[in-house]
Amino acid sequence: MNAIRTTPPRPFDVTTLVPQLAPLARTATRLHPRPGAPTVHDSSVGGPLLWPADEPWPYCDEPHDRHASLWILSPDDVRLLRRDRAAAAERLRHDPQAPTRTPEELATWQRLRAGRPWFDGPIPLLPVAQLYARDVPFPCPPDADLLQVLWCPFDHEEAAHPKTALFWRSSATVTDVLDAPPEPPIVQHGCYLPEPCLFSPEQVTEYPHPSELDKELSDQLDDESRWETIDPARYSAYADDPGELYLNNLSTTPGWKTGGWTRWSPTDPKPRPCPECGTEQVPLLTIASSEWDGGSETWIPEEERTAGAPPPLSAQDGNFTEIDITGGNNLQLHACPVSPDHPHIELLQ
Repeated sequence: MNAIRTTPPRPFDVTTLVPQLAPLARTATRLHPRPGAPTVHDSSVGGPLLWPADEPWPYCDEPHDRHASLWILSPDDVRLLRRDRAAAAERLRHDPQAPTRTPEELATWQRLRAGRPWFDGPIPLLPVAQLYARDVPFPCPPDADLLQVLWCPFDHEEAAHPKTALFWRSSATVTDVLDAPPEPPIVQHGCYLPEPCLFSPEQVTEYPHPSELDKELSDQLDDESRWETIDPARYSAYADDPGELYLNNLSTTPGWKTGGWTRWSPTDPKPRPCPECGTEQVPLLTIASSEWDGGSETWIPEEERTAGAPPPLSAQDGNFTEIDITGGNNLQLHACPVSPDHPHIELLQ
């Protein structure tokens, strides 16, 4: 696990204004991924998996669009570009007059911009996340304590996002671990290659996204006279209106999380029946492009605030995993509450 991350207290206890929200509270676990060096025994993003040596590695054998990416890169190409970018940022931090790129970095950039040859064969899936139940609460099958999430590092035409695969395991049964799983020869851009990160799990309370509230609750939240009973100056410091305050600061947390409520946008809520049994599925894991954005800065952990980090300027700030899903969206995986073994649902929001 990483160092502790602490969400600041919410600006208001919204249930004092709208008591009917109290029964709708759900616990979510913010994962707070931060760069690290995970092992197979850690809960992580983009880290090595506790994968049995005698179990075949999964591949995607669907067609992939060679025009989906301007650059065709290998995972190692992406890592090299990230190292150069980090070196340049550190250099400019110490000396704002330093060159944006050194001759060596420019040569690397020009070489990689030429791209890799296209590859038409099956693509090995990439590890996205590994969650141990001892670290992160989430619904597991009775005989499992480990969830592994992998994906194909390309958009798929019918989904416009990477397709995920879930694997449930009992960690105690994996005694011989696969040392060197295969990597894709090429990836889309680099935004689907996670940077290795460790988690700092933290439980928080969430309330439904505004679009999931009935009219009575929505009207109560829009009633400014309720907010004025606290202090109109306080809520105006966080938002232009009560609806915006509730949306960005009081309902669903941004970033990587398990459980909680679905964070809808850009689409409206829709039914999520289990493909196998028809039961309404519930949030399992949110794979996020950012931990906060310009509208949700109150969710920035206390430790980042006290460290003197500059405030986020766009949805890309707070993106420690280097994942960018379709222009800064989230990929929310939903699981069947009857059985996590049932097929999961992916929502791009």
